[in-house]
Amino acid sequence: MKGLGEQSPWPRSHQVPSFSHHHRNQLSTGRTPTGILRNCNAGFKSPIQSPRSCQSDGVNKEALQREVEELKQEDLALDQEITQLLAEGYSLEELEKHISLLHEYNDIKDTGQMLLGKLATIRGVTTKELYPKFDLELTD
Repeated sequence: MKGLGEQSPWPRSHQVPSFSHHHRNQLSTGRTPTGILRNCNAGFKSPIQSPRSCQSDGVNKEALQREVEELKQEDLALDQEITQLLAEGYSLEELEKHISLLHEYNDIKDTGQMLLGKLATIRGVTTKELYPKFDLELTD
């Protein structure tokens, strides 16, 4: 144990908080002061339905079957679209490269927008007013 006045070798974020005498009593007895919780022993009602309650309802089962069929149709349509794109000469590698470049472009654009916002704040104007000064279109 460390004595009074000694520093802990751990950063504050890793130290255990000290509790007042009142809080220590609550922790040791397991009781909470009256008025904080209305009824600690009340039953818990989960917002998620149990699997049995979903299966017992025929309407839900039919809705799930319709959703499964719709997803199967969507899967088939996507497979056909992939086949068509491959036949047109597109490749997965090319698609991945384009996606990577789009992410990079968006990151750069976001940084530019942030800098324009900071500059507008410093100058006391709107970012819209800065666009013409930097030869930018509002649609950029």
